[in-house]
Amino acid sequence: MTDARDPNSAAQPQGHLGQLDDLREQVDQINLQLLDLLSRRGELVAEIGRLKSSEGGTKFYDPKREEDQLRLVRQANRGPFTDAAISAMFKEIFKASLDLEETREQRKLLVSRKQKSEDTVLTIGDVRIGGSEAPVLIAGPCAIESEGQMDQTAALVKELGGGILRGGAYKPRTSPYGFQGMGVDGLQLGRKVADRHGMQFMTEVMDTRDVEVVAQYADILQIGARNMHNFSLLREVGAVRRPVLLKRGLSATMEEWLYAAEYILSGGNENVIMCERGIRTFEKWTRNTLDLSAVALIKQESHLPVVVDVTHAAGRRDLLLPLARAALAVGADGIHVEVHPQPATAMSDNEQQLDFEGFRQFVAGLNLISKQR
Repeated sequence: MTDARDPNSAAQPQGHLGQLDDLREQVDQINLQLLDLLSRRGELVAEIGRLKSSEGGTKFYDPKREEDQLRLVRQANRGPFTDAAISAMFKEIFKASLDLEETREQRKLLVSRKQKSEDTVLTIGDVRIGGSEAPVLIAGPCAIESEGQMDQTAALVKELGGGILRGGAYKPRTSPYGFQGMGVDGLQLGRKVADRHGMQFMTEVMDTRDVEVVAQYADILQIGARNMHNFSLLREVGAVRRPVLLKRGLSATMEEWLYAAEYILSGGNENVIMCERGIRTFEKWTRNTLDLSAVALIKQESHLPVVVDVTHAAGRRDLLLPLARAALAVGADGIHVEVHPQPATAMSDNEQQLDFEGFRQFVAGLNLISKQR
């Protein structure tokens, strides 16, 4: 017979099993308590993210805040887990919380594909940009200088399949002594020539005080790279119903670029075209560095159309065609390029604008004519 008093008897494991089940039940209850606490923590983190966003913040990760929290839990650690184990567990919690903040924020962004899954297609006169539409050609001189210059350029751009004539009436120049543009006279001239050739007219707006008058003459308002962070201007163009071409800032991240577009959409203007034009790097052989990954990534993250300004990306005529081909290959909805009857005498950017023969070769190399007809 088995003696029940014998610690080695068969009855003893039954007691252990009962105790094991009890401990496991306690662990299960603690798991549920931890889940409840994690959910409450997630709700607080999401509210923190909302407050940051309402104040104009775009960065959710705060390394100092994370290190302060890790230091606090390590100091309070009474075992049996080591400080290293505690740090590892809480880092995973912090990572999941950061993902929650960013995901919730991105889902409510008007520019996000999480908000609108289908491509936005803009109809501007007889030009359509985005989605499965053929790539568009936006071309014209850097600055509007005379009616003859604009008329010759418009005739050629139209002949080669371009539907959008660009030209600056207000010119942001590095030097305050450089040619600053013709102003309202340039707007009137650009409108007149575009109408004459049945084209849409795009020009840059630089100042909140000029939005109304520029919108009076232009079909598309351009926000230049230097003004991508001009939030007052972004809000102002968001209040009008003219399409806006938003160029990426010289040193802007893709996230900052999308948030700049969000300013415009949040104002009620959903007609936004993103324009990659190269970013400033350490490279000296090109004016800027064209970020083609931005084109592909923005097309994935946002429903807005994306065009590429190869002129400002390269600053060199000999690179325009291969860069434009590459831009179309990664999914760009159009190409933006500068062309001038006589680039050598142009009043701005004379080293990077194409002459008429160069422009013909450029368009032929892209085969845009057949695609647009």
